[in-house]
Amino acid sequence: MLLYTGLLFFLTEFCQSASAEDLLSKHRFPDDFLFGVATSAYQIEGGQKGNGYGKNIWDYYMETYPGKFYSPGTAKIACDSFHKFREDVKLIKNLGVQFYRFSVSWGRVLPEGYSHNINKDGLRYYNDLINELLANGIRPMVTMYHGDLPLALHELGGWTNPYMAYYFEDYARVLYSYFGDRVKYWITFNGACIGYGDDGFVPFLNQSGIANYLCNQVLTLAHAKAYHLYDKEFRILQKGKIGIVFSGNWYEPGSFAVDDIEAAERAMQFKVGIYANPIFHPDGDFPKLVRERVHDVSRKEGYLRSRLPEFSREEVEYVQGTYDFLGFNCYTSFLVENVAEDTSEKTSFHKDLRVKTYQDKSWERGKSSWLGIYPEGTRKLLKWVKENYDDPEIIITENGFSDNGELNDVKRIKYYQKYLSAILDSIHEDKVNVKGFAAWSLLDNFEWMEGYSEKFGLYHVDFSDPDRKRTPKKSVQWYKKVVKERRIVELDEISSRLKGDL
Repeated sequence: MLLYTGLLFFLTEFCQSASAEDLLSKHRFPDDFLFGVATSAYQIEGGQKGNGYGKNIWDYYMETYPGKFYSPGTAKIACDSFHKFREDVKLIKNLGVQFYRFSVSWGRVLPEGYSHNINKDGLRYYNDLINELLANGIRPMVTMYHGDLPLALHELGGWTNPYMAYYFEDYARVLYSYFGDRVKYWITFNGACIGYGDDGFVPFLNQSGIANYLCNQVLTLAHAKAYHLYDKEFRILQKGKIGIVFSGNWYEPGSFAVDDIEAAERAMQFKVGIYANPIFHPDGDFPKLVRERVHDVSRKEGYLRSRLPEFSREEVEYVQGTYDFLGFNCYTSFLVENVAEDTSEKTSFHKDLRVKTYQDKSWERGKSSWLGIYPEGTRKLLKWVKENYDDPEIIITENGFSDNGELNDVKRIKYYQKYLSAILDSIHEDKVNVKGFAAWSLLDNFEWMEGYSEKFGLYHVDFSDPDRKRTPKKSVQWYKKVVKERRIVELDEISSRLKGDL
């Protein structure tokens, strides 16, 4: 029955996609739909010299192992938003958006990661930023953790150490205490445990099939602690919302073969469900498919216990339902092909998952190697979440297109047109509870392992200029009109001329 249902779903979705005309949605965004832009602290702030700034894992690895990075450059200055935040707020206000999603640098507020030493200059910076946003009618949406773990905590084992959940709870308390009177949208974590199961991303731990699962469990418990803390001590007065953000990639069967259909569902559970299920599924816990698969493979490999850590019954109940909204970073999708079992392969997440992912050669592409354009995938993901997780409130916390930084960024506009159109159809046709959208990114910035070689910004940043001059791209005109008129705007509706500084 499960195979029949999966095949029927795939056939229905395939036929809908294949027969649909390539037209933009004619729907309008609901009146309560929120538009925003997004950044993260390490990618834009700079301001690392002095100011009580505490070193994090990115600082350490870039200084110690520069050869591991795909593109040269550091984030010591980045966009210099630590000094230029008031100018950035003007750029945000010019767009007319309702919110700005940014992250707090844990090490800027707590230089050693622990709660005993609070950096007053870090508090001042974020207080000033929040106040500047509110003074300009822009709601702050704050991510507590966006990848920049304080070095001292990393040296304790980082997100494989169960005590990290307590340290994160302490950090959350500091943020709620100092900023919660004005911040009404909180995101505990952005993204997954990248770098724990591979050596292609900081912190290069490369213990696939073990460390990434430990990280997953600790992050989940840390999120729950921050949620319950807010519920018990802050919510009644501050009246905010707490959410968490996951990668919103869609995984689709590459063929009509039953094995590939099963593999695509396996990919969804291992890539999305393993993070979302404990919090958002009515039953909580890791997905049954994931638990059974990892347990079975672990046993065959000779482990005395499953490599996937277990939640106790008390922990399952403690974690389940700890959300007010779900955030998704939606960029791309992948096709999935089943891979035969290979008992000789060493322990790894990929061995547990047992799939091959790839992208259709016909898809248009961004500058990023992984960025294939398939907006239908985002619509399918949103529908899958609605059906699997009891229709939660969803905010698209990131969506964007990479290029070389050109000002006449028509490809970026076309990308946004297609993805926003798919999101509109999700809202109106599929009745998915999508409440907001944040464009990634406000500025060209430091793109992690890729340095400054890829640009996602609505505003161009001249990184050769000591003043980090900002210049609006054509997409600024377009997005500004979309926000104002709450609809998808055609290219010919905006000026063909690029404007100067705004």
